Amino acid sequence: MRTDEDIKRDVEYELKWDRDIDPSDIGVAVKDGAVTLSGFARSFRQRRKAEEDATRVRGVRGIANDVEVRLPLINKRPDPDIVREIIAELKAELPDTAGTIKAVVRDGNVTLKGEVEWDYQRRRAADTALGVSGVTGLINEIEIKPKVEPENLKHKIEDAFKRNAEVDAQHITVEAEGNKVVLRGTVRTWAAREEAERIAWLAPGVMWVDNRITIEY
Repeated sequence: MRTDEDIKRDVEYELKWDRDIDPSDIGVAVKDGAVTLSGFARSFRQRRKAEEDATRVRGVRGIANDVEVRLPLINKRPDPDIVREIIAELKAELPDTAGTIKAVVRDGNVTLKGEVEWDYQRRRAADTALGVSGVTGLINEIEIKPKVEPENLKHKIEDAFKRNAEVDAQHITVEAEGNKVVLRGTVRTWAAREEAERIAWLAPGVMWVDNRITIEY
């Protein structure tokens, strides 16, 4: 069993190994396998990358990302400029659904509202907004309203797990009722837990995923 000290050391190494972020202002604390990231990042992308780095470390059971985004003065932009660019980028990335999404920007913080049919569209909209210069935070309030009726969700998700090299399908059970899915079982890493949830969201008609998978050393 890995100790909190082992996990803390490895998370710090992962942050230093990642050339896309500056780890000098990011602090790491670990208690009972739960990692807390604190401090400051120079962009939302760096904040998210720090979280992704932590998920790869063996023994991590959960992550609280308290890193605050502090943009250099040169990167700060007026809210109207930010929202116009977000609208343009959404039209380019999601031409069929951009019209159902609204972006509200206040002091660089973005709130996305509206409805989409698929979870990947909801995630794509968030990723697109976060890629716009000047964005310091994001709340994704986009709702998923699938047009297709869910069919054989349990078997479709189980088959997808079997095809995925990162997920140990034998240790995960899938419960499906209507358009709701519950995942149970154990995996070895936090990253595998997130991957299982991502796969479940890809099934046609899914509106809700309750991920109860636990991390087992």
